[in-house]
Amino acid sequence: MSKNSTWQRLCGLIRVGTAFASLGVAVSAHAAGDPIKIGVIGEESAVTGASITKAAQLAADEINAHGGVDGRMIQIIAYDDHSSASDGVRAFQRAATQDKVVAVIGSYISEVALAMEPWSARLKMPFITPGAASNDISKHVHDDYNNYKYTFHGWMTSAFIAQSICDFSHDVLVGQFHMKTTVVMSEDAAWTKPLDERFLECLPKAGLKVLDHIRFNPDTSDFTPIFNQIESKHPDTITTGISHVGVQPTVQWHDQQVPIPMSGQSSQATTSSFWKDTNGATEGVITASAAAPGIAITPKTVPFVDAYTKQFGVSPAYCGFTSYDLVYILADAIKRNQGATDPDKMVDALEKTDYVGTIGRWQFYGKNDQFTHALKYGPGYITGINLQWQDGKQVAIWPKSVANATVKFPSFIKLQQAAAN
Repeated sequence: MSKNSTWQRLCGLIRVGTAFASLGVAVSAHAAGDPIKIGVIGEESAVTGASITKAAQLAADEINAHGGVDGRMIQIIAYDDHSSASDGVRAFQRAATQDKVVAVIGSYISEVALAMEPWSARLKMPFITPGAASNDISKHVHDDYNNYKYTFHGWMTSAFIAQSICDFSHDVLVGQFHMKTTVVMSEDAAWTKPLDERFLECLPKAGLKVLDHIRFNPDTSDFTPIFNQIESKHPDTITTGISHVGVQPTVQWHDQQVPIPMSGQSSQATTSSFWKDTNGATEGVITASAAAPGIAITPKTVPFVDAYTKQFGVSPAYCGFTSYDLVYILADAIKRNQGATDPDKMVDALEKTDYVGTIGRWQFYGKNDQFTHALKYGPGYITGINLQWQDGKQVAIWPKSVANATVKFPSFIKLQQAAAN
């Protein structure tokens, strides 16, 4: 063998040895615990949306305090979409392409979530919304599963929210207070279109005749004409679908002494800061929510609320509960995948989710269901609750299994309207 060939062989061995050494370093680094990055996109200036990033970080801190996922720490990379679809998309793109997250939890606003959903498909990035409700989110997955399978719906769809409110109306407003009529008052938004469709279908079945259906611009600042229109119909209750404009209609309802109860969905009213935000005008307001302070929907509910309130000074909004649970669900999926974070394997693991979180038992609907990858709704799964503001606090009034108070209305509410109809 010539000196040249000997040298070439030796160089080859050195290159192989270096390659193995590099591989060894990579394996050691992985074994030592590369962080698992999860992108969390919230709306920091919104009462409701600010819960998303805070609750996710709290969950990650708890998981990490117990050793992470097989020794690997969870790293939350938070983004503020400023309640903007375009900012949400930019945050999603950055999370996937630059920050190399393994999944994204993002937004309580349907328009923002719907704008990010196609990017979940294009970038093959697992994406779960903790609060957006539009039926279209899961409909896209159902209609084009192969492309949209990376999206999961981590809160009740608009249709399920409406059904839950109708069930409450049947049991309490009709059953206990003998109410017979309502006016539906919803903001004009993506999530309220299917909400209102179901309202108009299920409220009459619950025993409430719909006298009027009002959809208002979310930029509305003066609700006086709207309340005047509602009062002219003399309904027994107002069924709301509001998320982004909760303070203004609540304050004007109180200040105008509108003699009609407000129930339905008021997302901002699900956080304890709403009392201060409305200067107490929320007294008597009823809203659907995921959970309420002091209510043990599961053994995990109260400890989470206590920890969140201690750290942040307010109780979480409904999407805080779901965001917290979703970090645990993603960690569980990765653990069941033996640490693998390949997108398709993540989808497969998430489809097999069976997890008891703060709001109940989490499972997602399958490929052939109408609401593919949406959160399962019904007894034994997630049904939500109805809470009411009483004396500055949120109390649970429905369902009966978790209620810790009975309904109590402010003095300006005239319940005799129900008896007169």
